[in-house]
Formats: sequence, structure tokens, C-alpha cells
Amino acid sequence: MYLVTVLGNLLIIMAIISQSHLHTPMYFFLSNLSFVDICFTSTTVPKMLLNIQTQSKAITYENCITQMSFFSVFAELENLLLAVMAYDRYVAICLPLHYTVIMNPQVCMLLVLLSWVISILHALLQSLMVLQLSFCTDVEIPHFFCELNQLAQLTCSNNFPSHLMIYLASVLLGVTSLSAILYSYFKIVSCIRAFSTVQKKYKAFSTCASHLSIVSLFYSTGLGVYLSSAVTHSSHSAARASVMYTVVTPMLNPFIYSLRNKDVKRALERLLGGK
Repeated sequence: MYLVTVLGNLLIIMAIISQSHLHTPMYFFLSNLSFVDICFTSTTVPKMLLNIQTQSKAITYENCITQMSFFSVFAELENLLLAVMAYDRYVAICLPLHYTVIMNPQVCMLLVLLSWVISILHALLQSLMVLQLSFCTDVEIPHFFCELNQLAQLTCSNNFPSHLMIYLASVLLGVTSLSAILYSYFKIVSCIRAFSTVQKKYKAFSTCASHLSIVSLFYSTGLGVYLSSAVTHSSHSAARASVMYTVVTPMLNPFIYSLRNKDVKRALERLLGGK
């Protein structure tokens, strides 16, 4: 699954770079999302595969904090990129005459750069908060990677402000991104309903289908992790559920975009066929 994830997202990136007609804001954001998917799954899966192979599940404190920080960066970056892609679809459908002006290359680069900065600052804040917590020796994390919530629950210190900041920052960014996506699609649906013909409505909606599928998959699996852990109170069930959004979702993203998008499908055929 890890190899499929890496190869699939690399093919998407190579197809977009090699085909000049895909050098548009929509596919620029898609290539960035594919890169983030590779990094996102690479923060956890290689270590998990090494643990399985060596039968050793040990990880040092420094490596654990590092893994948690990189995981936080790429998880939040995927979250923000999905919001940016929703905004891109809103401008394309609701403001088509101004699309090239609003979504010019400078704005697209700025949106991606801003997403990186926010994600890094968020991960840095979380890491600093975790570093203030004290842990007992020989802590056992009931997960396949150093997950933030699990680390916060295993602390020996009762540092309420740090716990509050850790959860508040994550919830605030998650809710903000999801609200931006929902608002963008609310405006998109309002614009599509005003179209005169069924063909125009279908064409407009088809440009959003792939992105909407990825958004649904990412947020439903992520929400399922926290709901399952809240209902069952079992960290092992939460670990199993985490596989869905850390491994399965990044693997399915290339298939969703290549199967539902004719431009990407043709670009992949040309890339693989050498045409």
C-alpha cells in the first residue's frame, strides 16, 4: 500500500509537470497535494514497516517528537490545501470571467506558501507544548506512531495550559479549514442551481467531483478516528482506525483523480505510453 501511494502520487506529479495544458491553478494545487500525501504517509509507514521487520517497537524520545512534528505539518498542510482547492473551484465556477485574474500564478504560490507557513508554525507550537510536558521512563504508546493525543494522555505532569493549547490549536485550524470548504461549496451549489441548462450544471459539478470525493474521504476517516476512540475508549481501536486516513486515504487520492478526471487520465496515458 505504501509503494502504491508513493508511485501513484509521483505519477500524478510527473503527469502534471510534463503536460503543458495541465499547468493551471487546479492542477498546480493537485500536484502539491500529491507531494504532501507522499510526505504525510512517509512520516509513519516506513517506521511501522521497520518495526514489523525487526520485531522492535522502540523509538527514542527525540525521534518520537520529530515524527510527531512532521506528521502535524503534513496533516495540517493537507487540511489547508483542500480548503485552498475548494476556493479555487469556487472562483472557477462562480467567477469564471475573473478566474485568470484572481487565481494568477503569484496568488497560487502565495496560497501554497501561506499554507506551509501556517502548518509549520502550528507544528512548532505543538512541539513546544509537548516539550514542556514530563514523561515517565519506558512509556508505552498504544499506537503505530507518535500521535499527539496519545502523548498528551501519557504525560506524568498535570500541565493543563499546555494540554489546552495543544487541543485548541488543532481544533481551531481544523474547524476553520472545514468551514471554508463548506462555505465554498455552499456558494458553488448556489451558482450551479442558477445555471440555465442541465449540461452546464453537470459540467460545473464534474469539475468538483474529484475534490469533493477526497474531502469526504479525508474528513470522514479523520473524524471516524476520534469518534471511535471516544465511543470505545480503546486506543488500539483508534490506532486501527488511524490507518484509514494515514495510509488508505493518501493511496486512494491518485486513483480518484485519475479515474474521475479525463485530463489527468490522458496525461497519464501519454506519460506511460511515451507519447
